[in-house]
Amino acid sequence: MKKIIFILFIGLSFHSAICQEKKEQSEKKDDKSLNYPEKVRTLDTTVKSLYRVISGEKGEERDWKLFKYLFTSDAKLILTLKDKDGKLYPKYMSPSDYIKSSGDWIVKNGFIEREIHREVHIFGNMAQVFSTYECYESINDEKPFMRGINSIQLFNNEERWYIVNLQWTQENAKYQIPRKYLR
Repeated sequence: MKKIIFILFIGLSFHSAICQEKKEQSEKKDDKSLNYPEKVRTLDTTVKSLYRVISGEKGEERDWKLFKYLFTSDAKLILTLKDKDGKLYPKYMSPSDYIKSSGDWIVKNGFIEREIHREVHIFGNMAQVFSTYECYESINDEKPFMRGINSIQLFNNEERWYIVNLQWTQENAKYQIPRKYLR
């Protein structure tokens, strides 16, 4: 009897291991992250991936794993805010902080961010991108509900580009986007 139980145990363990291996192979085929290196190979693909990953129609899930992949581990996202006295100050966030603070909102409401102008300066392994954007709730919207400029600092380790910092400021009555940063 012990021999039969032992044989059944070995058989079930073997079957379980085979099923687990097949499941892992299937997940690897479906894993979008296999394409991630192509999304950061050039500066252009990295910036385009940033815009694509946060953009989507209402209810459309974002690929937050890709979003985090775009950044260095200690990258900062910096939003300019006003305090209660109207003074401007920078709010620093990690990519994870950004997802926590904005992720649900952009999925719930729809958020399409389109780049409309870009200026790039590169020296060695560093780049500075001034990227003018417009924001829409849907691709069907004719007018943006917001515009601004992303200041993106990037680093290239000779294999790929990483976003080191991303600072943005929205256009407002006091700060209109200069013509040179528009189409």
